[in-house]
Amino acid sequence: MEEIIVLEELISLSPNPGEKFDNYNYTKKDKQILRELAEKKAEIASSEINSQKIKMWEALNDLKQVRPLVWINEIPWHEMNVDDELTLKTSNNFTKILETRLRRTIYRWNHMRADMVVEPTMPCYLEVKNTGFGISEVVSVAKTDKESAVYSRGFQSQIDNEEDIEKIKNPKVIYFKEDTDAKFDIMEDIFNGILKVEKSGYPGFWFSPWDELIRWWSVEKLLTDLIMRPELVHKTIKRLVDAYLFQLDQYEELDLLALNNCNYRIGSGGLGYTKELPSKNFNPNKIKAKDLWGNSTAQIFSDVSPDMHNEFAIRYEVKWMERFGLNYYGCCEPLHKKIDILKKVPNLRKISISQWANLEIGAKNIGRDYVFSYKLSPSIFVYDTWDADSMKRKLTENLKKIKDCNVEILMKDISTVKYKPQRLWEWTKIAMEVVNSFVS
Repeated sequence: MEEIIVLEELISLSPNPGEKFDNYNYTKKDKQILRELAEKKAEIASSEINSQKIKMWEALNDLKQVRPLVWINEIPWHEMNVDDELTLKTSNNFTKILETRLRRTIYRWNHMRADMVVEPTMPCYLEVKNTGFGISEVVSVAKTDKESAVYSRGFQSQIDNEEDIEKIKNPKVIYFKEDTDAKFDIMEDIFNGILKVEKSGYPGFWFSPWDELIRWWSVEKLLTDLIMRPELVHKTIKRLVDAYLFQLDQYEELDLLALNNCNYRIGSGGLGYTKELPSKNFNPNKIKAKDLWGNSTAQIFSDVSPDMHNEFAIRYEVKWMERFGLNYYGCCEPLHKKIDILKKVPNLRKISISQWANLEIGAKNIGRDYVFSYKLSPSIFVYDTWDADSMKRKLTENLKKIKDCNVEILMKDISTVKYKPQRLWEWTKIAMEVVNSFVS
């Protein structure tokens, strides 16, 4: 079934953006449920293996030799509930969000831990409104599973000439301090003595201006205009990047940033632990972009030549990435033949090598100069048959091709496991057996 909808462009760049609730009240039973779950999280966070995983991520991101690290993300949670482990038992929307965060953390640790890390904290995300870039998507949506957050979209073009560039506005960022303080006090009361409640600003941003533009331009039309109307494209991407930078300035000026050299996903890759951040002149009361990881990606340029990729993407993206202390580049686009142009990216540390890239070429071009962020295909979870031996053999063969690189392995974009969560549990065991076989 397909419908036409307009999506309001109120952009939240936090992984768990602050959200206002009409009712923050909670019952004695709600508090008991949340505290019991918090105790389980605190126990995990204090474990020796958890501390070891932090050191391993630091070593990887600081380009020191360590076995390949495995991280799982973008999980179809609507398919994962077994024995009511994810069934919510608290009473209102606010407590349910806290409960969901706790239950998913414990579930992942119990069933698909890989190299995940658990911190003894409960972030209280700042309540921030971002007015967006002034354009609302007009998009057709097609869903195959009404319970899934994954769906297909078709975009209608809204940029046809230079006058349309004026539709792109500078965002305004507004911080609601009183609402944040009220939420913080409530969370402290709930988790006091178990988990440290921390006010958390924005630990980095998902910067993908080309992903934004195709929603307003349409894919086919934009790729055609790269050749037929290059000046229009240049002026439009410059305007959008300038708007992003205007937005970043506000997050710095309003003190809304948080460090991300911690248990936070960097770009489309793994965790951000590193001893190279924050910057040498770091002021904890005035966090700047230079203290953080940054990232960028131009997925629509998968089949565009390196020269054109550099002309229309890299030359504009570096204006954003030069503001950050370290950077991650890429997502689903194959980048194995574009390492030379990526060397122009300031403070580049991680490069995405997607399932469509050539591993041998990527390994040769990357070596140990960067982290090799290796993305596996989640399609293995949708087949009728499940061949664990074949998966183990294939992963082993591929890791041998990149054994001379600093590798993180990402299983992400998992839209479905065919309602068989045990497949993901078993894959995790297979992956960990394989990477541990590479320990020297």
